[in-house]
Parts: sequence; structure tokens; C-alpha cells
Amino acid sequence: MTTENRPLIALSSCLAGEEVRYDGAHKRDNWLLKELGKFVDYRTFCPEVGIGLSIPRPPIRLVEKNGETRVLGVTDPSIDVTERLHNHAFDTLPKLRDVSGYVLKSKSPSCGVFRVKRYNTKGHPDGTAIGAYAEVICQQLPDLPIEEEGRLNDAVLRENFVNRVFVYHRWQKLCEQGLDAASLIDFHSRHKYLVMAHSQAAYKRLGRLLSHLKGADMQRVGREYQRELMGALKRRVSRARHVNVLQHIQGYLKQNIDAGDKAELGTAIEEYRRGEVPLVVPMRLLRHYFRRHPDDYIASQVYLEPAPASLGLRNHV
Repeated sequence: MTTENRPLIALSSCLAGEEVRYDGAHKRDNWLLKELGKFVDYRTFCPEVGIGLSIPRPPIRLVEKNGETRVLGVTDPSIDVTERLHNHAFDTLPKLRDVSGYVLKSKSPSCGVFRVKRYNTKGHPDGTAIGAYAEVICQQLPDLPIEEEGRLNDAVLRENFVNRVFVYHRWQKLCEQGLDAASLIDFHSRHKYLVMAHSQAAYKRLGRLLSHLKGADMQRVGREYQRELMGALKRRVSRARHVNVLQHIQGYLKQNIDAGDKAELGTAIEEYRRGEVPLVVPMRLLRHYFRRHPDDYIASQVYLEPAPASLGLRNHV
């Protein structure tokens, strides 16, 4: 994969091995750097260093105070960096225009996205919230694939995030080239089964959006398409929805393979449905049969390989 075709992912600096944490340490993530890093490039950010906090520095945490979630010093609650983190996030937005995803540090009062521990003013746990910097990024870039490194240990979430990164990257390239009706319809066609796996309803809504392109404002259509597409892809894909798509694709082979091959493929799909084998098993059989009986339309489908196969993302889902 050439550099110009590699997605660029924003990454919390500590996950890249940079010693920027409050205790002067790092949280290097080897899977991100050694495995996913074979296919993507990274741009690192540390909002706490970005607002001028020292390394090392007194720790901060989320605190519920007067009905608001603030970012205060643990030992000195008079230290309040909430607005500084919010403002820094807005200042960072221009640097994220070309990124295709963002991996943030979990549990961080600045970067955590999901269920960051929050305290009351007496120092007792008081629910969870989102980190102050991450809150702005998520609000301002709702379509950008965003995850925490900890959640990427979940095989389904890992595949979902990486797939979204590569889809978003292809979408960005399409928009850079200039969006027109023909290119948008082609993009939609190639992503048909991937979107269907996540949501058939979303696929139908996207189809309706593209059915009235004559004289349409393509910038507006593009924005609506992006929002619907990326929103659909956030949904986990159940085994049942994967099976539905696999059976649709299998239908393109019905005139070309014999009864024994059909039974073998049907058995593999059924074994996947029952959770006895991972998704990669029926996928490999499909690719095998389509190598013997090529079909241009199926060959164009992103669903068959939405991200580099050597990442092994479908070996565990």
C-alpha cells in the first residue's frame, strides 16, 4: 500500500510510546503500531501537553461540580483546565481534516470517550462521563471513526473500527477528486453489501437519496450520504446479518457451482451462523469459488475485503 493510499489516523501520543503521561510514562499499544501500523500512518496528539501542562504533572480527573462536569486537579481542586481542554480541541480540529480515524486513550479525563470515571466534590465516584477534549472532537466530527484503544481488544469492535477507517478514507479520496452523480453511484454500488450487513434500512435510505440526483446540489447530497453511511457503519454486525449477506452473495454462484459445492458453502455459512466457525471460513470459500467463476460485480464489492486481509480481523468474529 503506497503512502498516498494509506489512511491517516490521529492517535493519542501516549499510545504511540511518547512519554507524555502525568507520571512521565507512556502506554504504547503494540497492535496499533506493529500490526495496524503496517497499513496506516499516524499523527499524534496529547491535549494535556498541548495546553501547557508539564511532564510529569499533578493528576487531573473529571468532577461533577454545580451540575457540570469539570476537569480539576486531584490534590488541588482549584486547578481547573476544562475550558483550556475544550479550546485546545477546537484549535486541533483543522489538523484533523485529513485524518480517517482517531484512537484516543481510554479512562483519560481529557481523551477518554466511553465511561470515564467521574467524582463528586468530596472525592467519591459519581458515575461516568466523556473526557473534556474528546467531547469536543466527538461533537464536531460525528462521522469520523473514533475509538479507544482498550475497546479495540474486542474483536467485533476492532473489525468495525478498522473497516470504518478504510471506508472513510475511500470516501475522502472520492470527495477530493470531485463528487458527481456517476462517482457517487459507483461508490454506493461497491459498498452495497457492506452497508447491508450493518443496516438494510440505511442502505434503502441511501438508495432513495441517490434516486434524485438530477440537478441536485452534490455538496449537500454528499454531506447527507456521509452522515447516513458512517452512522450505519457504527452499528455492530450480528451473525444473522452477516449470514443474510453471505447468502445474497452465494446466489451469484448458483448457475456455476454443482450441488456438492453448494452444500459445502451452505454448510460453512450455517456453521458460522451457529458460532462454530469464524466469519473468515465462509468468506474464504466464497473467494475460492469466485476465483473459479469470476463475477465483475461481486469482485467490486468492498464487503469481501473492507480492510487488508492480513490483519486477520475476520478470524475472530
